[in-house]
Amino acid sequence: MGEQSDSVSIDINMVLFGGKEFLVKTSRGSLSVFVCGDQEKPALITYPDVALNYMSCFQGLFVCPDAASLLLHNFCIYHIDAPGHELGANVISSEVPLLSVDDLADQVSEVLDFFGLKRVLCLGVTAGAYILTLFAMKYKERVLGLILVSPVCKAPTWTEWLYNKVLMNLLYFYGMCGVLKECLLQRYFSKLLDERRIPNVMRFLQAMNKRHDLTDDLKKLQCKTLIFVGESSPFHTESVHMSTKIGQKNCTLVEVKACGSLVTEEHPLAMLVPIEFFLMGFGFHRQPHFASSSSNGSNPSSPSNHSCIAPELLSPEGLGIKLKPIKTRTDVEI
Repeated sequence: MGEQSDSVSIDINMVLFGGKEFLVKTSRGSLSVFVCGDQEKPALITYPDVALNYMSCFQGLFVCPDAASLLLHNFCIYHIDAPGHELGANVISSEVPLLSVDDLADQVSEVLDFFGLKRVLCLGVTAGAYILTLFAMKYKERVLGLILVSPVCKAPTWTEWLYNKVLMNLLYFYGMCGVLKECLLQRYFSKLLDERRIPNVMRFLQAMNKRHDLTDDLKKLQCKTLIFVGESSPFHTESVHMSTKIGQKNCTLVEVKACGSLVTEEHPLAMLVPIEFFLMGFGFHRQPHFASSSSNGSNPSSPSNHSCIAPELLSPEGLGIKLKPIKTRTDVEI
């Protein structure tokens, strides 16, 4: 871990997540990072979407028992919140310079330096997915794989740019008003929104409104990528575009029916099987007898207790899976 003098750590008792919050000081300001699990394990970092924090963006996924057996028992989770989006955040001073998307991606690298992490798996949602994709492009050697939910990769269209400007004006003049909540609910669908520090949300929106197009560099990504998107998501078309541009060799697209953008909260169970197959390609898996925590009540295995299966049989090819941009639809009962 980096020098303790450069950070302030805060112990908090979280019923759902359990872990420790670190306030990590970077060259571009402080970031809240909530760490869950054994830090000796491989690292999985998360980054939420605009106006959400790790609790409101990833709670639905990580409280699933099957997700715990797969993710929490294989990885130490580092939940990175966008600046000023953490629980109990103070308003960022207007004198603090606005950060660009490149600044936010560089902050992620500094967080890894602080915790002494060399290579990580990344999980991001929409704006967070963009930041982690940009991070993977800038720091190729530090990213093992990407799991992206309703990602964007293009520069904002004039329509989106104008729409975000309207949102920022609503935030500035009226706060989290009813009209703004309805606009954001169109983005997240059934996700309920809490009050956030309005200026902090505006800063993230402004950074995303000035993002640059990553399309031309997507084929240069050197890591495997798994993309989820709800068929009703406003980012569906762009997610499909992104999977195509990354290329047949390195990307799998999973579409979820009856779902908006926030698949991690609306239909997290639809993510488990694709994530499990994806992680098998890296040698992460459950014990063979652990089929479902809900069906047999078994405790998940430790990642150190791998069965004696040849690694090549656990690769995507050995499992009969090809990481390519296929249209895999997941039906969800409502």
